Amino acid sequence: MENDSKNIKYCHMPDEAETSFTFDYVRIVWNEHLSLHQQKTWELAHVMIGKGTRIIGDTIEPFAQGEVILIPPDIPHSWSYSKSLSNGQGEIENITIVFSDLLLDNLVITFPELSTVISAIQKKKDAVSFSGDALKQLQTLMISMIRETKIEQIASLIRLLVLIASAEDTDIVGHPVVEDKHNKRLQQVYWYVMNHFQQDVILDEVSRFVNMEKSSFCAFFKKMTGKTFFGYLTEYRIDSSCQMLLKTEKSISEICFASGFRDVPYYNRVFKKLKKITPTDYRAQFS
Repeated sequence: MENDSKNIKYCHMPDEAETSFTFDYVRIVWNEHLSLHQQKTWELAHVMIGKGTRIIGDTIEPFAQGEVILIPPDIPHSWSYSKSLSNGQGEIENITIVFSDLLLDNLVITFPELSTVISAIQKKKDAVSFSGDALKQLQTLMISMIRETKIEQIASLIRLLVLIASAEDTDIVGHPVVEDKHNKRLQQVYWYVMNHFQQDVILDEVSRFVNMEKSSFCAFFKKMTGKTFFGYLTEYRIDSSCQMLLKTEKSISEICFASGFRDVPYYNRVFKKLKKITPTDYRAQFS
C-alpha cells in the first residue's frame, strides 16, 4: 500500500524465520507510545496501566486500563496516553501481541482441530473490545505470558486464539477506513488533537501539519465533521477533563490547565454550556 501520509506509520512483522509472532511487554513514559500506524498483521493489545484516548479506524474514544482490544490487519490505530492518568511515575504499561494471517493459516494446516477457531477469527473485520469472563481470562493469560519462555508463549497464544474465537461479550471499537485521502487527512487531524490538546493549538500549525492552506483546512474539517475545528477541539478538551474529574483527585483548576484551558472561569462556563452541569457537580454526580 502506498503511504501518502507522513504521519501514519506502516509496521511489519519480523522475519518469519526468526519468529512466528511477537510478544511485547513495555513499561514506558506516557508520551513515548507509537504514533498512528497500521500493519498487515493482527494485533491484540492489553492496557495494564494508563488511560487516555485512542483512534481505531473510524472511531475515536476514551480508553481505560484493563481493556483488551483485537485489531484486524490494515486498520490504522493509536493510543494517546494522558500524563495525568498514568501511574505516579508518569509511566504506562501494556502488552501487545502481533501475529499474521500466515501464522493462522499454518496453524490450520498443522492442527486441523483449530480450523473452526481460526475461521472465526479471520471472519472478524472490525476491531473489538472484550468484556465479562472473556476479558478476565484474556487479561490473566496475557499477563502470565510476561514470565514465560518463548516456547511456553506459543502454547499460551493458541489458548488466546481459542478465547478470542469463542468470546461472546465483545463490542466494536473501530471499523476499517475507506482508503481515500480525505479520511487519512481527518485521521491526521484527530491524532494531532489527541497529542496536542493540552498545549496552545494554533490553526496555522494544524493546517500545515496536514499540508493544507488554513482556509481550505477550515472548510475541509467543517465539511467532514459538521463542526469547526476549534469547536471540536473545545469538545475534546471538555471530554478529557471529564475523564480527569472521574479518574483523578486533581482540583478543578489543575484539571482546567491539564485539559488545555488557560482560564478557570472560562473553563467552568464552557463546561456548563456543553454538559449542562458544573465540573464540581459533574464529579459529585458521576464519580
